[in-house]
Amino acid sequence: MKSPIKSCMLAIGLLAACHSAKQGDTLADSIRAYNEGVRWERYGAAAVHVPPAERSEFIDELDQRAKDLRITDYEIVRVEQKSEKLAQVQIKVSWYLDSEGTLKETSALQTWERHGKTWWVVEETRLRGKEMPGLREDRSSEDAQAAASSEAPEQ
Repeated sequence: MKSPIKSCMLAIGLLAACHSAKQGDTLADSIRAYNEGVRWERYGAAAVHVPPAERSEFIDELDQRAKDLRITDYEIVRVEQKSEKLAQVQIKVSWYLDSEGTLKETSALQTWERHGKTWWVVEETRLRGKEMPGLREDRSSEDAQAAASSEAPEQ
């Protein structure tokens, strides 16, 4: 159960983020605002770029993850706009866990969809690098690895 203070802070953060996000942000503005929000633990600002039905859960998950995970940097590697309503963005994230203290890198693929004048990140999966807490595994790479291991000759 959430404390009243945490619920109030969440509501204030979402209202502030919604107020600061302008309708019709470009894809580049949305990508930057989302990733900066995640990087600097400004979850309300990042949540503006997530579908509305998922925002509360998104903030809760990031808040839990922030107890151990520290993102030190991110880089936008490639932006590929597939159509006027769909884009894929590859990012590289540098991070560590407080409990371990070892810097790691992970490449991720974000899928963005345009809804009206607003861009939302609808999926984020790991492409390569270290497994990162909160980042889903790319199913196609798991399937490829499974296929390759089943084809490998037995020793």
